[in-house]
Amino acid sequence: MSATALAMVLALWPMAEASHPAAQSLTEACSALVGRSAPTATITSAQVVATGSVTPPGSTNAISNLPTFCRVEGVLMPTSQSRILFEVWMPIERWNGKFAGVGNGGWAGTISYSALGDQLRRGYATASTNTGHEAAPGVNAARFAHEQPEQLIDFAYRSQHETAGTAKALIQAFYGRSPERSYFIGCSSGGYEGLMEAQRFPSDYDGIVAGAPANNWTRLMAGDLDGVMAVLRDPASHLPAPALGLLHRAVIASCDATDGVTDGVLDDPRQCTFDPARLACGGDASPDRCLTAAQVEAARRVYRGLTDPRTGTQLFPGLARGSEPYWPHRDPASPFPIPIAHYKWLVFANAEWDWKTFDFRDPDDFKAHLEAETRLAPIMNATAPDLGAFRQRGGKLLQYHGWNDQLIAPENSIDYYGSVRTHFGRDEDVTAFYRLFMAPGMAHCGGGTGPTAFDMQAALEQWVEHGVAPDRIVATRAVNGVVDRLRPLCPYPQVAVYAGRGDTNDAASFVCREPVPATTGRTP
Repeated sequence: MSATALAMVLALWPMAEASHPAAQSLTEACSALVGRSAPTATITSAQVVATGSVTPPGSTNAISNLPTFCRVEGVLMPTSQSRILFEVWMPIERWNGKFAGVGNGGWAGTISYSALGDQLRRGYATASTNTGHEAAPGVNAARFAHEQPEQLIDFAYRSQHETAGTAKALIQAFYGRSPERSYFIGCSSGGYEGLMEAQRFPSDYDGIVAGAPANNWTRLMAGDLDGVMAVLRDPASHLPAPALGLLHRAVIASCDATDGVTDGVLDDPRQCTFDPARLACGGDASPDRCLTAAQVEAARRVYRGLTDPRTGTQLFPGLARGSEPYWPHRDPASPFPIPIAHYKWLVFANAEWDWKTFDFRDPDDFKAHLEAETRLAPIMNATAPDLGAFRQRGGKLLQYHGWNDQLIAPENSIDYYGSVRTHFGRDEDVTAFYRLFMAPGMAHCGGGTGPTAFDMQAALEQWVEHGVAPDRIVATRAVNGVVDRLRPLCPYPQVAVYAGRGDTNDAASFVCREPVPATTGRTP
């Protein structure tokens, strides 16, 4: 939202009577917001929620344990094709004086209600958007962008920016003062949205948490589609759950001790060079204890990632060794739909397109991929390494990625972080505002075999508000609700190394330090 548009919003929406209004006046101020409008924004509903819970539309599962708050619903229409739904939730009591925007997942299309609840419980005024379209199932998830091209821009970056400006205006109108700090918290597509904000709209947020970002969108879609084809197009290449289990056990047996602690988790999978050919069937090997030649090549291809068929250049990294139990390429009748939707509606714009007919090695297919990337990357990719404007205004960025991520290859985060370091030239110029944390054993945005619970937002608050940069962030693992392991996450390229004494389940037994030169796991 431009400064002029924001000023109009502030002029049209009522102001609270005091900088710290009583709950009664805030209740009245909430109701007064409904029906207000500005050139690109309309408030459709504003009401106080005092029941402690909200049930999202279309769901039977309530978001519970919520403090009393003002729930504002509205629509943003920056273009004639745009219809961006948003919600702003503002605590009636004990507002912490701050604002948090929250991100989405996949192709979005819905308000992130659970994330709104998380921020509200922290005391934040918070906002979410559906990014400008209604969610559609499966391979039709991207149809909106084919039918309404402006909505692709809304999805890629405009909706989050417009929502941030509108939310701040509402907060100002409701409380009578602007938020002292503004944060953006997201993972997956939410991490992508966070990086897009830092690159395109560096004044929107003081701090950003970008988890497992889908920021290299066009390459990610290509890489994920290649993984689908590697395993599911030919029935002989299929890797069912038993085969993935066999592969995972062999990887762990081969590489677990490399990091100095035998705990079922690879601290840096790039150090593992396990070749699936070691499981190749031969002689009297039982089929449930070996992989066929086609399965070996499929696993290699998933590890290797997508390469340019003409030059062999890496186009997108593969999944890490150790992530096998989480691979999404399981059901030939229901392949991972997000990349298929991208190619169906944005690359080929053909409702009848069949992913099984596509092959990156086919010159015509690869040409279509390249032409689409040239057209879409300037809109959809958040890969610009110049974060100078964000850094200049004092912004802080924390990025994290699980090494066992099965949907977005973890080395994508390393690649982007490396591009920023190269752009700035000096490491200290980057670490002063941007740090990346790789989480061993963590799957996509959470879960997995390692310690995967941590509070990245709290670390960001300490950095932004008190100047305390995170040199390590403690992650925990719980089994049946009981924490049994703590391990530090270290700012990349440092890794957590066992100090040689003490409990290996205690974070205090580990130090963060530079690793030995890694042998990449991107081949064979």
